[in-house]
Amino acid sequence: MSLDKILSISGKPGLYELKAQTRSGFVAEALADGKKLSVSMRHNVSILSEIAIYTYTEEVPLRDIFKRIQDKENKGAAINHKVSKNELESYFGEVLPDYDVDRVYTSDMKKVIQWYNILQAKGITDFEAPDEKKSSDEEE
Repeated sequence: MSLDKILSISGKPGLYELKAQTRSGFVAEALADGKKLSVSMRHNVSILSEIAIYTYTEEVPLRDIFKRIQDKENKGAAINHKVSKNELESYFGEVLPDYDVDRVYTSDMKKVIQWYNILQAKGITDFEAPDEKKSSDEEE
């Protein structure tokens, strides 16, 4: 499953998988417990593949940050997102050394680490961009 189908819905904890579109919104399934919910267009919804984190030079896509965490943890789970602010900033600094400290908040770091751990627990560990997959398949 790609990050193109994984959603974050404001006001709702955790991550969701896009299941189907409806006339007034769409149906999403919670990754945590599999419960389905109807989401209207008035909800603020973010697709994980469209999210990026600010650095001093560019915006780094979330999938790249997930890959960096995966490499750092040897494909295992990251630290708990509830650790102290200093531990969180230190860890995030190891993963993305040039993140913009003025524009990336502690709450953003917590979300990234929490989302990574949710995806890891569900076995969603392929963070390659769809166009990268095609080019590597063509080379073989």
